[in-house]
Amino acid sequence: MGVDREAGAAAGSPSGTDPQGGSEALRQERLAKRDRLRTRGVDPYPARFDRTATAAELHERHAGLAPDTRTGEIAAVAGRIAAIRGHGQLVFATLQDASGAVQLLVQRTGLADAAAAVVESWDLGDWVGAVGEVVTSRRGELSVEPSEVMMLSKAVRPLPDKWHGLNDPDTRYRQREVDLVANRDTRRVFDIRFAAVAALRRAMEAEGFVEVETPILQPQAGGALARPFFTHANALDIDLSLRIAPELYLKRLVVGGYERVFEIGRNFRNEGVDTRHSPEFTALEAYQAFADFRDGMDLTERLLVAAADAATGRRTFTSGERVVDLTPPWPRVDLLDEVEALVGRRLHPGDPRADVAAVCAELGMEVQPEWGSGKLIFELYDAVLLPHITRPTFVCGFPVEVSPLSRHSADDPAIADRFELVIDGREFVNGYSELNVPEEQEARFRAEIAAAARGDLEAHPGDLAFVRALEYGLPPTSGIGIGIDRLVMLLAEVSSIRDVILFPMLRPEAGPPA
Repeated sequence: MGVDREAGAAAGSPSGTDPQGGSEALRQERLAKRDRLRTRGVDPYPARFDRTATAAELHERHAGLAPDTRTGEIAAVAGRIAAIRGHGQLVFATLQDASGAVQLLVQRTGLADAAAAVVESWDLGDWVGAVGEVVTSRRGELSVEPSEVMMLSKAVRPLPDKWHGLNDPDTRYRQREVDLVANRDTRRVFDIRFAAVAALRRAMEAEGFVEVETPILQPQAGGALARPFFTHANALDIDLSLRIAPELYLKRLVVGGYERVFEIGRNFRNEGVDTRHSPEFTALEAYQAFADFRDGMDLTERLLVAAADAATGRRTFTSGERVVDLTPPWPRVDLLDEVEALVGRRLHPGDPRADVAAVCAELGMEVQPEWGSGKLIFELYDAVLLPHITRPTFVCGFPVEVSPLSRHSADDPAIADRFELVIDGREFVNGYSELNVPEEQEARFRAEIAAAARGDLEAHPGDLAFVRALEYGLPPTSGIGIGIDRLVMLLAEVSSIRDVILFPMLRPEAGPPA
Protein backbone atom coordinates (compact mmCIF):
# COMPACT_ATOMS: atom_id res chain seq x y z
CA MET A 1 0.00 0.00 0.00
CA GLY A 2 1.51 3.31 -1.06
CA VAL A 3 0.31 6.64 0.25
CA ASP A 4 -0.89 9.71 -1.60
CA ARG A 5 1.81 12.35 -2.01
CA GLU A 6 -0.77 15.15 -2.39
CA ALA A 7 -2.53 13.93 0.72
CA GLY A 8 0.61 14.66 2.72
CA ALA A 9 0.30 18.35 1.99
CA ALA A 10 -3.44 18.28 2.74
CA ALA A 11 -2.68 16.72 6.11
CA GLY A 12 -0.08 19.33 6.95
CA SER A 13 3.04 17.38 5.90
CA PRO A 14 5.70 19.39 4.02
CA SER A 15 6.56 18.30 0.50
CA GLY A 16 9.97 16.98 -0.52
CA THR A 17 10.41 14.82 2.60
CA ASP A 18 12.72 11.85 2.93
CA PRO A 19 11.14 9.00 0.88
CA GLN A 20 12.24 6.50 3.55
CA GLY A 21 10.13 8.28 6.18
CA GLY A 22 13.15 9.33 8.22
CA SER A 23 12.42 13.06 8.59
CA GLU A 24 12.88 14.05 12.21
CA ALA A 25 10.92 17.25 11.64
CA LEU A 26 7.87 15.25 10.50
CA ARG A 27 8.25 12.93 13.45
CA GLN A 28 8.30 15.81 15.89
CA GLU A 29 5.23 17.30 14.19
CA ARG A 30 3.35 14.05 14.63
CA LEU A 31 4.42 13.74 18.25
CA ALA A 32 3.02 17.22 18.85
CA LYS A 33 -0.29 16.18 17.28
CA ARG A 34 -0.40 13.17 19.55
CA ASP A 35 0.16 15.40 22.55
CA ARG A 36 -2.69 17.69 21.44
CA LEU A 37 -5.00 14.68 21.21
CA ARG A 38 -4.20 13.72 24.77
CA THR A 39 -4.74 17.31 25.89
CA ARG A 40 -8.24 17.17 24.38
CA GLY A 41 -9.00 13.92 26.20
CA VAL A 42 -8.41 11.53 23.26
CA ASP A 43 -6.38 8.38 23.88
CA PRO A 44 -4.24 7.87 20.75
CA TYR A 45 -3.72 4.18 21.63
CA PRO A 46 -7.05 2.70 22.82
CA ALA A 47 -7.31 -0.94 23.84
CA ARG A 48 -9.82 -2.14 21.23
CA PHE A 49 -12.28 -1.26 18.46
CA ASP A 50 -15.34 -3.28 17.49
CA ARG A 51 -15.15 -3.51 13.70
CA THR A 52 -18.31 -4.81 12.01
CA ALA A 53 -17.20 -4.93 8.37
CA THR A 54 -14.06 -5.04 6.26
CA ALA A 55 -13.63 -2.97 3.11
CA ALA A 56 -14.04 -6.06 0.94
CA GLU A 57 -17.28 -7.05 2.67
CA LEU A 58 -18.76 -3.59 2.09
CA HIS A 59 -17.81 -3.64 -1.60
CA GLU A 60 -19.29 -7.13 -1.97
CA ARG A 61 -22.57 -6.15 -0.30
CA HIS A 62 -23.00 -2.88 -2.14
CA ALA A 63 -21.54 -3.44 -5.58
CA GLY A 64 -23.09 -1.42 -8.40
CA LEU A 65 -24.78 1.29 -6.34
CA ALA A 66 -25.71 4.48 -8.15
CA PRO A 67 -23.95 7.73 -7.19
CA ASP A 68 -25.24 9.69 -4.21
CA THR A 69 -27.01 6.68 -2.67
CA ARG A 70 -27.65 6.08 1.02
CA THR A 71 -27.91 2.44 2.09
CA GLY A 72 -29.15 2.84 5.65
CA GLU A 73 -26.47 0.37 6.85
CA ILE A 74 -24.32 1.53 9.76
CA ALA A 75 -20.85 0.02 9.64
CA ALA A 76 -17.78 0.21 11.85
CA VAL A 77 -14.60 0.07 9.75
CA ALA A 78 -10.92 0.29 10.68
CA GLY A 79 -7.58 0.51 8.94
CA ARG A 80 -4.68 2.78 8.00
CA ILE A 81 -5.19 6.19 6.45
CA ALA A 82 -3.72 5.83 2.95
CA ALA A 83 -4.80 9.14 1.45
CA ILE A 84 -6.43 12.39 2.57
CA ARG A 85 -8.08 14.88 0.23
CA GLY A 86 -10.20 17.98 0.65
CA HIS A 87 -10.30 21.00 2.91
CA GLY A 88 -12.79 22.83 5.03
CA GLN A 89 -15.97 21.08 6.10
CA LEU A 90 -15.70 18.07 3.71
CA VAL A 91 -12.74 15.70 3.92
CA PHE A 92 -12.19 12.50 1.95
CA ALA A 93 -9.87 9.83 3.36
CA THR A 94 -8.96 6.41 2.03
CA LEU A 95 -9.04 3.74 4.74
CA GLN A 96 -6.93 0.67 3.89
CA ASP A 97 -7.38 -2.64 5.69
CA ALA A 98 -6.06 -6.11 4.91
CA SER A 99 -8.92 -6.77 2.49
CA GLY A 100 -8.87 -3.55 0.47
CA ALA A 101 -9.86 0.09 0.77
CA VAL A 102 -12.99 2.12 1.42
CA GLN A 103 -13.46 5.88 1.40
CA LEU A 104 -14.36 7.91 4.47
CA LEU A 105 -16.59 10.85 3.53
CA VAL A 106 -16.19 13.10 6.57
CA GLN A 107 -18.60 15.97 7.22
CA ARG A 108 -16.87 17.99 9.91
CA THR A 109 -20.14 19.69 10.83
CA GLY A 110 -21.84 17.82 13.62
CA LEU A 111 -18.82 15.72 14.68
CA ALA A 112 -18.33 15.38 18.42
CA ASP A 113 -15.29 17.11 19.87
CA ALA A 114 -13.27 13.90 20.16
CA ALA A 115 -13.97 12.89 16.55
CA ALA A 116 -13.19 16.40 15.31
CA ALA A 117 -9.89 16.31 17.19
CA VAL A 118 -8.96 13.06 15.45
CA VAL A 119 -9.77 14.43 11.98
CA GLU A 120 -7.75 17.56 12.69
CA SER A 121 -4.75 15.52 13.85
CA TRP A 122 -4.70 12.48 11.61
CA ASP A 123 -1.83 11.78 9.22
CA LEU A 124 -1.06 9.24 6.55
CA GLY A 125 -0.33 5.89 8.15
CA ASP A 126 -2.44 6.43 11.25
CA TRP A 127 -4.72 3.57 12.29
CA VAL A 128 -8.27 4.93 12.50
CA GLY A 129 -11.70 3.51 13.26
CA ALA A 130 -14.90 5.04 11.92
CA VAL A 131 -18.60 4.35 12.48
CA GLY A 132 -21.21 5.66 10.06
CA GLU A 133 -23.66 5.04 7.25
CA VAL A 134 -22.54 3.28 4.07
CA VAL A 135 -23.15 5.65 1.14
CA THR A 136 -21.85 6.45 -2.32
CA SER A 137 -20.31 9.80 -3.16
CA ARG A 138 -21.48 12.04 -5.98
CA ARG A 139 -18.86 10.29 -8.15
CA GLY A 140 -20.23 6.88 -7.18
CA GLU A 141 -17.41 5.81 -4.86
CA LEU A 142 -18.48 3.53 -2.02
CA SER A 143 -17.92 5.38 1.25
CA VAL A 144 -18.63 5.43 4.94
CA GLU A 145 -19.98 8.75 6.22
CA PRO A 146 -18.81 8.63 9.83
CA SER A 147 -20.58 10.10 12.80
CA GLU A 148 -17.78 8.79 15.01
CA VAL A 149 -14.03 8.70 14.33
CA MET A 150 -11.46 7.16 16.68
CA MET A 151 -7.66 7.24 16.63
CA LEU A 152 -6.57 3.61 17.08
CA SER A 153 -2.81 4.13 16.84
CA LYS A 154 -0.99 7.36 16.03
CA ALA A 155 1.89 6.67 13.61
CA VAL A 156 4.65 9.02 14.71
CA ARG A 157 6.95 7.95 11.89
CA PRO A 158 5.68 8.84 8.41
CA LEU A 159 5.47 6.02 5.91
CA PRO A 160 7.20 6.17 2.49
CA ASP A 161 5.03 7.83 -0.14
CA LYS A 162 3.67 5.86 -3.07
CA TRP A 163 5.87 7.66 -5.60
CA HIS A 164 9.21 6.80 -4.02
CA GLY A 165 8.16 3.65 -2.18
CA LEU A 166 10.76 1.78 -0.15
CA ASN A 167 13.49 0.73 -2.55
CA ASP A 168 16.68 0.25 -0.56
CA PRO A 169 17.04 -3.55 -0.16
CA ASP A 170 18.71 -3.40 3.25
CA THR A 171 15.95 -1.13 4.61
CA ARG A 172 13.26 -3.32 3.07
CA TYR A 173 14.63 -6.45 4.76
CA ARG A 174 15.46 -4.72 8.06
CA GLN A 175 12.11 -2.92 8.31
CA ARG A 176 9.83 -5.49 6.73
CA GLU A 177 6.83 -4.03 8.54
CA VAL A 178 7.27 -0.81 6.54
CA ASP A 179 8.07 -2.69 3.34
CA LEU A 180 4.78 -4.55 3.60
CA VAL A 181 2.87 -1.29 3.88
CA ALA A 182 4.82 0.62 1.23
CA ASN A 183 5.30 -2.02 -1.47
CA ARG A 184 2.34 -3.94 -2.81
CA ASP A 185 4.60 -6.47 -4.51
CA THR A 186 6.10 -7.46 -1.17
CA ARG A 187 2.62 -8.22 0.11
CA ARG A 188 1.95 -10.23 -3.07
CA VAL A 189 5.07 -12.36 -2.49
CA PHE A 190 4.12 -13.24 1.07
CA ASP A 191 0.49 -13.86 0.19
CA ILE A 192 1.85 -16.48 -2.24
CA ARG A 193 4.10 -17.92 0.46
CA PHE A 194 1.31 -18.27 3.02
CA ALA A 195 -1.07 -19.78 0.45
CA ALA A 196 1.57 -22.26 -0.74
CA VAL A 197 2.41 -23.45 2.78
CA ALA A 198 -1.28 -23.80 3.62
CA ALA A 199 -1.81 -25.80 0.42
CA LEU A 200 1.10 -28.11 1.27
CA ARG A 201 -0.42 -28.77 4.68
CA ARG A 202 -3.82 -29.54 3.18
CA ALA A 203 -2.27 -31.84 0.59
CA MET A 204 -0.26 -33.72 3.21
CA GLU A 205 -3.30 -34.19 5.41
CA ALA A 206 -5.30 -35.38 2.39
CA GLU A 207 -2.56 -37.96 1.76
CA GLY A 208 -2.98 -39.29 5.31
CA PHE A 209 0.12 -37.66 6.85
CA VAL A 210 0.19 -36.44 10.46
CA GLU A 211 1.97 -33.14 11.21
CA VAL A 212 4.43 -33.45 14.10
CA GLU A 213 7.07 -31.38 15.87
CA THR A 214 10.61 -32.53 16.59
CA PRO A 215 13.46 -30.86 18.53
CA ILE A 216 15.23 -27.80 17.15
CA LEU A 217 17.89 -27.94 19.88
CA GLN A 218 19.65 -31.28 19.46
CA PRO A 219 22.59 -33.03 21.15
CA GLN A 220 24.07 -33.37 17.66
CA ALA A 221 22.68 -32.03 14.41
CA GLY A 222 21.94 -34.87 12.00
CA GLY A 223 19.87 -35.65 8.94
CA ALA A 224 21.97 -33.75 6.38
CA LEU A 225 25.53 -32.93 5.42
CA ALA A 226 26.04 -29.38 6.68
CA ARG A 227 27.79 -27.25 9.28
CA PRO A 228 25.62 -26.59 12.34
CA PHE A 229 25.29 -23.68 14.76
CA PHE A 230 26.33 -24.51 18.32
CA THR A 231 25.02 -23.27 21.64
CA HIS A 232 25.12 -24.26 25.31
CA ALA A 233 22.31 -25.22 27.68
CA ASN A 234 23.17 -23.76 31.08
CA ALA A 235 20.59 -25.79 33.01
CA LEU A 236 21.95 -29.11 31.73
CA ASP A 237 25.54 -27.90 31.22
CA ILE A 238 25.69 -29.50 27.78
CA ASP A 239 26.54 -28.26 24.30
CA LEU A 240 23.73 -28.39 21.75
CA SER A 241 23.27 -27.74 18.04
CA LEU A 242 20.49 -26.04 16.17
CA ARG A 243 19.07 -28.68 13.88
CA ILE A 244 20.16 -28.85 10.27
CA ALA A 245 17.24 -31.21 9.49
CA PRO A 246 14.55 -33.09 11.45
CA GLU A 247 15.11 -36.36 9.56
CA LEU A 248 16.41 -38.69 12.25
CA TYR A 249 13.67 -37.79 14.74
CA LEU A 250 10.96 -38.14 12.10
CA LYS A 251 12.17 -41.62 11.18
CA ARG A 252 12.18 -42.56 14.85
CA LEU A 253 8.48 -41.68 14.86
CA VAL A 254 7.95 -44.11 11.97
CA VAL A 255 9.71 -46.73 14.09
CA GLY A 256 7.22 -45.83 16.83
CA GLY A 257 4.25 -46.60 14.59
CA TYR A 258 3.37 -43.29 12.94
CA GLU A 259 3.45 -44.54 9.36
CA ARG A 260 3.09 -41.14 7.65
CA VAL A 261 4.57 -38.05 9.32
CA PHE A 262 5.64 -34.62 8.16
CA GLU A 263 7.00 -31.42 9.64
CA ILE A 264 7.19 -27.88 8.28
CA GLY A 265 9.75 -25.93 10.24
CA ARG A 266 12.96 -23.95 10.44
CA ASN A 267 16.37 -25.48 9.87
CA PHE A 268 19.74 -23.84 10.48
CA ARG A 269 23.03 -24.24 8.63
CA ASN A 270 26.14 -22.26 9.49
CA GLU A 271 27.18 -21.75 5.90
CA GLY A 272 27.28 -19.13 3.14
CA VAL A 273 24.70 -16.44 2.48
CA ASP A 274 23.73 -15.59 -1.09
CA THR A 275 20.64 -15.15 -3.25
CA ARG A 276 19.81 -18.87 -2.90
CA HIS A 277 21.02 -19.70 0.60
CA SER A 278 20.06 -18.47 4.06
CA PRO A 279 21.47 -19.71 7.39
CA GLU A 280 17.86 -19.99 8.60
CA PHE A 281 15.37 -21.52 6.18
CA THR A 282 12.10 -23.44 6.05
CA ALA A 283 11.64 -26.98 4.81
CA LEU A 284 8.94 -29.61 4.65
CA GLU A 285 10.14 -33.12 5.47
CA ALA A 286 7.86 -36.14 5.11
CA TYR A 287 8.27 -39.89 5.65
CA GLN A 288 5.93 -42.65 4.57
CA ALA A 289 6.24 -46.30 5.52
CA PHE A 290 6.04 -49.12 2.95
CA ALA A 291 7.22 -46.80 0.14
CA ASP A 292 10.45 -46.17 -1.79
CA PHE A 293 12.09 -43.23 -3.56
CA ARG A 294 9.81 -43.62 -6.58
CA ASP A 295 6.80 -43.02 -4.33
CA GLY A 296 8.69 -39.99 -3.00
CA MET A 297 8.95 -38.58 -6.51
CA ASP A 298 5.24 -39.15 -7.10
CA LEU A 299 4.38 -37.38 -3.83
CA THR A 300 6.75 -34.50 -4.60
CA GLU A 301 5.11 -33.92 -7.96
CA ARG A 302 1.63 -33.84 -6.44
CA LEU A 303 2.65 -31.50 -3.63
CA LEU A 304 4.40 -28.87 -5.74
CA VAL A 305 1.62 -28.79 -8.32
CA ALA A 306 -0.96 -28.40 -5.53
CA ALA A 307 1.04 -25.51 -4.04
CA ALA A 308 1.32 -23.76 -7.42
CA ASP A 309 -2.37 -24.18 -8.19
CA ALA A 310 -3.52 -22.91 -4.79
CA ALA A 311 -1.07 -20.03 -4.44
CA THR A 312 -1.10 -18.66 -7.99
CA GLY A 313 -3.74 -20.46 -10.07
CA ARG A 314 -1.16 -21.30 -12.74
CA ARG A 315 1.71 -23.66 -13.50
CA THR A 316 3.95 -21.55 -15.74
CA PHE A 317 6.43 -19.13 -14.18
CA THR A 318 9.21 -16.81 -15.28
CA SER A 319 12.64 -17.29 -13.73
CA GLY A 320 15.12 -14.77 -15.07
CA GLU A 321 14.88 -15.06 -18.83
CA ARG A 322 13.47 -18.60 -18.75
CA VAL A 323 9.95 -19.95 -18.51
CA VAL A 324 9.39 -22.88 -16.13
CA ASP A 325 6.37 -25.12 -16.68
CA LEU A 326 5.35 -27.25 -13.70
CA THR A 327 2.79 -29.25 -15.65
CA PRO A 328 3.40 -32.95 -14.87
CA PRO A 329 4.69 -35.50 -15.52
CA TRP A 330 8.32 -34.49 -14.94
CA PRO A 331 11.16 -36.50 -16.52
CA ARG A 332 13.30 -38.86 -14.43
CA VAL A 333 16.93 -39.20 -15.48
CA ASP A 334 19.96 -41.10 -14.21
CA LEU A 335 22.74 -38.99 -12.74
CA LEU A 336 25.61 -41.09 -14.15
CA ASP A 337 24.02 -41.08 -17.60
CA GLU A 338 23.65 -37.32 -17.58
CA VAL A 339 27.19 -36.71 -16.32
CA GLU A 340 28.51 -39.01 -19.04
CA ALA A 341 26.66 -37.04 -21.70
CA LEU A 342 28.26 -33.82 -20.50
CA VAL A 343 31.87 -34.88 -19.75
CA GLY A 344 32.19 -37.43 -22.54
CA ARG A 345 33.08 -40.49 -20.48
CA ARG A 346 31.41 -42.91 -18.09
CA LEU A 347 32.23 -42.35 -14.43
CA HIS A 348 31.31 -44.53 -11.46
CA PRO A 349 31.89 -44.26 -7.68
CA GLY A 350 33.92 -47.48 -7.95
CA ASP A 351 36.43 -45.90 -10.35
CA PRO A 352 39.94 -45.10 -9.10
CA ARG A 353 39.91 -41.71 -7.44
CA ALA A 354 42.74 -40.42 -9.62
CA ASP A 355 40.71 -41.06 -12.79
CA VAL A 356 37.69 -39.10 -11.55
CA ALA A 357 39.89 -36.34 -10.13
CA ALA A 358 41.55 -35.98 -13.54
CA VAL A 359 38.16 -35.27 -15.14
CA CYS A 360 37.50 -32.64 -12.48
CA ALA A 361 40.88 -31.06 -13.15
CA GLU A 362 40.18 -30.92 -16.89
CA LEU A 363 37.06 -28.89 -16.08
CA GLY A 364 38.98 -26.54 -13.78
CA MET A 365 37.34 -27.77 -10.59
CA GLU A 366 39.05 -27.55 -7.22
CA VAL A 367 38.80 -30.74 -5.17
CA GLN A 368 39.70 -31.75 -1.63
CA PRO A 369 42.11 -34.63 -0.94
CA GLU A 370 39.65 -36.37 1.40
CA TRP A 371 36.98 -36.64 -1.31
CA GLY A 372 36.46 -40.11 -2.74
CA SER A 373 35.25 -40.93 -6.25
CA GLY A 374 31.60 -40.70 -5.23
CA LYS A 375 32.03 -37.23 -3.74
CA LEU A 376 33.95 -36.10 -6.83
CA ILE A 377 31.14 -37.31 -9.09
CA PHE A 378 28.63 -35.43 -6.94
CA GLU A 379 30.72 -32.27 -7.28
CA LEU A 380 30.76 -32.77 -11.06
CA TYR A 381 26.99 -33.05 -10.99
CA ASP A 382 26.70 -29.91 -8.89
CA ALA A 383 29.08 -27.83 -11.01
CA VAL A 384 28.51 -29.16 -14.53
CA LEU A 385 25.16 -30.91 -14.81
CA LEU A 386 22.82 -29.11 -12.44
CA PRO A 387 23.12 -25.63 -14.05
CA HIS A 388 21.99 -27.07 -17.42
CA ILE A 389 18.69 -28.48 -16.09
CA THR A 390 15.91 -25.93 -16.55
CA ARG A 391 12.63 -27.84 -16.72
CA PRO A 392 11.48 -29.75 -13.61
CA THR A 393 13.57 -32.95 -13.63
CA PHE A 394 14.13 -35.77 -11.16
CA VAL A 395 17.82 -36.69 -11.15
CA CYS A 396 18.18 -40.19 -9.68
CA GLY A 397 21.00 -42.43 -8.49
CA PHE A 398 23.48 -40.56 -6.28
CA PRO A 399 26.70 -42.04 -4.90
CA VAL A 400 26.31 -43.68 -1.50
CA GLU A 401 29.38 -41.75 -0.37
CA VAL A 402 27.31 -38.54 -0.30
CA SER A 403 24.11 -40.26 0.82
CA PRO A 404 24.85 -41.68 4.29
CA LEU A 405 21.19 -42.14 5.23
CA SER A 406 19.97 -43.59 1.92
CA ARG A 407 19.34 -47.21 1.03
CA HIS A 408 21.69 -48.46 -1.70
CA SER A 409 20.32 -49.69 -4.99
CA ALA A 410 19.59 -53.40 -5.33
CA ASP A 411 21.57 -53.31 -8.59
CA ASP A 412 24.63 -51.37 -7.41
CA PRO A 413 25.82 -51.05 -3.79
CA ALA A 414 27.76 -47.87 -4.64
CA ILE A 415 24.62 -46.05 -5.81
CA ALA A 416 21.82 -44.85 -3.53
CA ASP A 417 18.11 -44.98 -4.30
CA ARG A 418 18.03 -41.21 -4.05
CA PHE A 419 16.70 -38.35 -6.16
CA GLU A 420 16.89 -34.60 -6.35
CA LEU A 421 14.25 -32.49 -8.04
CA VAL A 422 16.05 -29.84 -10.07
CA ILE A 423 14.29 -26.79 -11.51
CA ASP A 424 16.05 -23.94 -13.28
CA GLY A 425 19.48 -25.13 -12.21
CA ARG A 426 18.59 -25.43 -8.51
CA GLU A 427 17.83 -28.29 -6.17
CA PHE A 428 14.29 -27.97 -4.81
CA VAL A 429 13.69 -31.39 -3.25
CA ASN A 430 15.89 -34.18 -1.94
CA GLY A 431 14.49 -37.65 -1.31
CA TYR A 432 15.40 -41.30 -1.04
CA SER A 433 14.58 -44.77 0.13
CA GLU A 434 15.65 -44.74 3.76
CA LEU A 435 18.42 -47.00 4.98
CA ASN A 436 16.89 -49.25 7.63
CA VAL A 437 19.65 -51.83 8.26
CA PRO A 438 21.16 -50.96 11.69
CA GLU A 439 24.60 -52.44 11.10
CA GLU A 440 24.99 -50.73 7.74
CA GLN A 441 23.86 -47.40 9.15
CA GLU A 442 26.33 -47.70 12.00
CA ALA A 443 29.14 -48.49 9.56
CA ARG A 444 28.31 -45.42 7.49
CA PHE A 445 28.22 -43.27 10.61
CA ARG A 446 31.66 -44.52 11.55
CA ALA A 447 32.91 -43.61 8.07
CA GLU A 448 31.48 -40.12 8.56
CA ILE A 449 33.20 -39.85 11.94
CA ALA A 450 36.48 -40.74 10.23
CA ALA A 451 35.83 -38.11 7.56
CA ALA A 452 35.22 -35.50 10.26
CA ALA A 453 38.52 -36.46 11.88
CA ARG A 454 40.22 -35.81 8.52
CA GLY A 455 38.80 -32.29 8.48
CA ASP A 456 35.44 -32.63 6.70
CA LEU A 457 33.31 -29.95 8.41
CA GLU A 458 30.13 -31.26 6.76
CA ALA A 459 30.52 -34.91 7.75
CA HIS A 460 27.41 -36.43 9.29
CA PRO A 461 27.73 -37.10 13.04
CA GLY A 462 27.44 -40.65 14.26
CA ASP A 463 24.06 -40.85 15.99
CA LEU A 464 24.05 -44.08 17.98
CA ALA A 465 20.60 -43.30 19.43
CA PHE A 466 19.27 -43.43 15.88
CA VAL A 467 21.06 -46.74 15.25
CA ARG A 468 19.44 -48.11 18.42
CA ALA A 469 16.03 -46.96 17.09
CA LEU A 470 16.66 -48.84 13.83
CA GLU A 471 17.27 -52.00 15.84
CA TYR A 472 13.59 -51.87 16.88
CA GLY A 473 12.67 -52.00 13.20
CA LEU A 474 12.11 -49.28 10.60
CA PRO A 475 9.83 -50.58 7.82
CA PRO A 476 10.64 -49.78 4.18
CA THR A 477 10.31 -45.98 4.15
CA SER A 478 10.48 -43.14 1.67
CA GLY A 479 11.49 -39.64 2.73
CA ILE A 480 11.48 -36.23 1.04
CA GLY A 481 12.65 -32.76 1.97
CA ILE A 482 11.24 -29.72 0.17
CA GLY A 483 12.88 -26.29 0.34
CA ILE A 484 9.91 -24.00 0.99
CA ASP A 485 11.83 -20.77 0.38
CA ARG A 486 13.09 -21.81 -3.06
CA LEU A 487 9.63 -23.03 -4.01
CA VAL A 488 8.15 -19.64 -3.09
CA MET A 489 10.91 -17.88 -5.05
CA LEU A 490 9.74 -19.76 -8.14
CA LEU A 491 6.03 -19.23 -7.54
CA ALA A 492 6.47 -15.51 -6.76
CA GLU A 493 9.01 -15.06 -9.56
CA VAL A 494 11.67 -13.37 -7.43
CA SER A 495 15.43 -13.92 -7.60
CA SER A 496 16.60 -13.59 -3.97
CA ILE A 497 15.77 -15.85 -1.05
CA ARG A 498 15.66 -12.77 1.19
CA ASP A 499 12.61 -11.59 -0.74
CA VAL A 500 10.59 -14.60 0.48
CA ILE A 501 11.73 -14.63 4.14
CA LEU A 502 9.84 -12.12 6.25
CA PHE A 503 12.80 -11.18 8.42
CA PRO A 504 16.00 -12.50 6.80
CA MET A 505 19.24 -12.66 8.74
CA LEU A 506 21.26 -9.44 8.43
CA ARG A 507 24.30 -7.89 10.02
CA PRO A 508 23.37 -5.69 13.00
CA GLU A 509 22.82 -2.01 12.26
CA ALA A 510 25.96 0.07 12.69
CA GLY A 511 24.30 2.38 15.22
CA PRO A 512 20.98 2.84 16.99
CA PRO A 513 17.92 2.73 14.67
CA ALA A 514 17.26 6.08 13.02
